[in-house]
Amino acid sequence: MPKIHVLPKQIAELIAAGEVVERPASVVKELLENAIDAGATSVTAEIKNGGISYIRVTDNGCGIARDDIRSAFLSHGTSKISAADDLNAIMTLGFRGEALPSISAVARVEVLTRAPEDEIGTRYLIESGEEVLLDDAGCPAGTTVIVRDIFYKTPARMKFLKKDVTEANAVAGVLDRLALSHPEVSFRFIREGKQTLLTSGRGDLLQCVREVFGKAFAADLIPASYTGSGIAVTGYISRPAAARPNRNMQFFFLNNRLIRTGTGSAALTEGYKNAMMVGKFPACVLHLTLDPAQVDVNVHPAKTEVRFSDERAVFNAVYYACKNALAEGDSPKQMHTIGKAEAFSAPPAPAQQLHMKPARPKTFWQHIPAGSLPASQKNDPPPVRVTPAAQPSAHVDALHAPAMQAPSSEVQTDEELLLHAQPAQQTPPAPAPEEIEITDAPATGFDESAFRLVGEAFQTYILCEYRGKLVIIDKHAAHERIIYERLKAESGARSAQALLAPVTVTLPKEDYAAMLEQLPLLSRAGFEAEDFGNGALIVQACPMELSADDVPEVIAEIAGRFAEKKQDVSFEKLDWIFHSVSCRSAIKAGNFTSRYEMEQFAKQLLSMPEIRYCPHGRPVLIEMTQRELEKNFGRV
Repeated sequence: MPKIHVLPKQIAELIAAGEVVERPASVVKELLENAIDAGATSVTAEIKNGGISYIRVTDNGCGIARDDIRSAFLSHGTSKISAADDLNAIMTLGFRGEALPSISAVARVEVLTRAPEDEIGTRYLIESGEEVLLDDAGCPAGTTVIVRDIFYKTPARMKFLKKDVTEANAVAGVLDRLALSHPEVSFRFIREGKQTLLTSGRGDLLQCVREVFGKAFAADLIPASYTGSGIAVTGYISRPAAARPNRNMQFFFLNNRLIRTGTGSAALTEGYKNAMMVGKFPACVLHLTLDPAQVDVNVHPAKTEVRFSDERAVFNAVYYACKNALAEGDSPKQMHTIGKAEAFSAPPAPAQQLHMKPARPKTFWQHIPAGSLPASQKNDPPPVRVTPAAQPSAHVDALHAPAMQAPSSEVQTDEELLLHAQPAQQTPPAPAPEEIEITDAPATGFDESAFRLVGEAFQTYILCEYRGKLVIIDKHAAHERIIYERLKAESGARSAQALLAPVTVTLPKEDYAAMLEQLPLLSRAGFEAEDFGNGALIVQACPMELSADDVPEVIAEIAGRFAEKKQDVSFEKLDWIFHSVSCRSAIKAGNFTSRYEMEQFAKQLLSMPEIRYCPHGRPVLIEMTQRELEKNFGRV
């Protein structure tokens, strides 16, 4: 039988450090929490090489007495609890006494500290858990902790660290969350010698959100509050129109401590029920305050997992805070219309520079310009050029008439626009000099005589007869798959459309770091994006199929996927980008489609037997033979 022996102090501390110190961000989190618990109103964090080689945290708190400095680096040495009953009333961020000994076990640590009442400060050095120096020092009131060379004696741990930029973004995420949890504290973050975050510390949560995530994100927030059953909820939630593709921008704080709570997230989602699209998630910054005796924070060393004694009360508090906020603060979107005086106040541009036409509705063929499918698909029909005026009048919807007028260099009046909107029989459209390329002829193998368009059901499903079968086509799923196949075929040789105004997308720091590593992959997919700093990307071009309004949501969705599925190889990530773009740009169920567009699209799809499922695996069409239909009516 193996002999049982007590592990040496150094090995025991390394084991304990594995739970507390996972990466530089863990070190920064513990040091910042100690600074906040010390009553600091101003905290500065500085890192180099992502925090791997250098971390410095400076605060103006109460400092550490010289007699206590050694005890602070002993396991379970703490000033925050002294008896078992104290665990039922924890209001500090730290209390376990594990942070400093765990950090000193894996790094070189230097502490400069002075209490306000002391004239001389203290300098203390400790490496790998062993004291190196304890001496006098001149320093301001408060504490400065410098951590160098994390994992310098454990290279096996070092090799699991990420790139410097990834580790630095993880540290930035820690600063963001702590700043939101304590808006009364001024946080300053210096990264590689450059200041990237500075909060005012005025105690204004909305101002803090604006300083951390920017004006655009803060502008979409509405205040939320509720008090009941001994629980108070305050903070901000996003408007339904600003919903996001994932939950990465949901921040819950319990007694000023960041927590992960499935209860709060579920309550928030339920509060938005019937106010937000399925598959979308709200953003929030919510502070929960309740009796510390009703919650257990001593579940994990990271202290982000908690247990409530009454989960239902917490659910109700978040739910009603959300419902009340939406009822009072969610106003309809405002639309700005330009009056005639404003429209004509600017001098007209030269005719060769400005050609303005009446805007035509977003139609089906604008999503799939006929003849633009990949040439690599063998069944694609040869393109036939047909001018709008040559299209059968029975298949042209009257709403398309304004788009068929000849280009004009003059701005048309409201009366002229109304005149052009009259039915085509009354005002025949003039032939347009620019031809529209559509696939009017079916591909080889398509039986034109066996095809007949029936119509459309629920503005979602196209019905047609083909070779003795009733074919029901899901136009969104089919359109999505066609776009997806085109994106794949053109991968690496995509022609992007430049955006009129570059779009800035603010992301959580983890998603931001994941996107920075994949910018070349975005370029292959037709995006032109670059780092805008401080958790934001600036997008200057996007795939031709995508509208500018959809860019922020698509980028956020892709970033969340990259952060969650880091192990995916490049081709899987590129495939996901194509999925996201094709789904967003495909025509939606309920969108209007003219009869001519339905007929041409149905012919195009039926001539492509390889397309039978959308990128998500749903069928794009369902067939029913005439005999099966007659059996249901008892004819056979």
